[in-house]
Amino acid sequence: MSLLIERSGALASLQDGGRFGVRHLGVTQGGAADWLSQSWANWLLGNPLRAATIEITLGNFTLLAEADSCLALCGADLGATLDGQPIAPGRSFAVRKGQRLTFGTPLEGVRAYLSAPGGFAAPQFLGSCATVRREGLGGLHGDGQPLAEGDRLSWQGAAPTPRELAAEQLPPLLIGAPLPVVLGAQIGDFGGQSLFDAFNSTWTIDQRADRMGIRLLGPVLRSSRQSMVSEGVPLGAIQVPPDGQPIVLLNDRQTIGGYPRLGA
Repeated sequence: MSLLIERSGALASLQDGGRFGVRHLGVTQGGAADWLSQSWANWLLGNPLRAATIEITLGNFTLLAEADSCLALCGADLGATLDGQPIAPGRSFAVRKGQRLTFGTPLEGVRAYLSAPGGFAAPQFLGSCATVRREGLGGLHGDGQPLAEGDRLSWQGAAPTPRELAAEQLPPLLIGAPLPVVLGAQIGDFGGQSLFDAFNSTWTIDQRADRMGIRLLGPVLRSSRQSMVSEGVPLGAIQVPPDGQPIVLLNDRQTIGGYPRLGA
């Protein structure tokens, strides 16, 4: 069973549950940025929840089915169509040889996850095939590169009966929903005005946001700490570099960081 990539930007990659237990080696976790949607995409096909899926960011992606099978889609609504017929996230669906699955532009959310029976096949490194471009690890060819035109993705699982998630099971994609923050070790180094601004301002996502971190644009936050010894940084850590614009660290973050943190 296989899919041929006919069109791909630089933002589609193969992701599974990620690498764990190797941060002491300087290797980050990688894996699906929206692990809830990825897990549901695998559940729809009866796969292990950490099985490899395609993470499609912002669309611009086309696949050609080279055999009859069943796929599943969850996460963002990127205007997916199968031979021109809309495919809504949160369901598995049959595909036939010669059909094209196309992802256009985002209608809701940013990242969609496409799963295949048994998970997509890819070489394992340190227990995972998760693509981390900065480290040159994982992915379809084991070199950390994103998926590209001409790549062929294969799997060996049997096609199950198509099924669909109930509306209340779909992962929420709310815009403007509040995010809870656990305060960080350096919270006391920020002045009162900066703390007020951090938690009471509207922040805009910078265009430089990627899988390493989401850069935020807004009020300049000031810390009294000029330097610090680098320390481990968790998923979701809110670092504040010298320019005073916070960065929320994501799956492909470095394992240690030397900027003060508001929290996580």
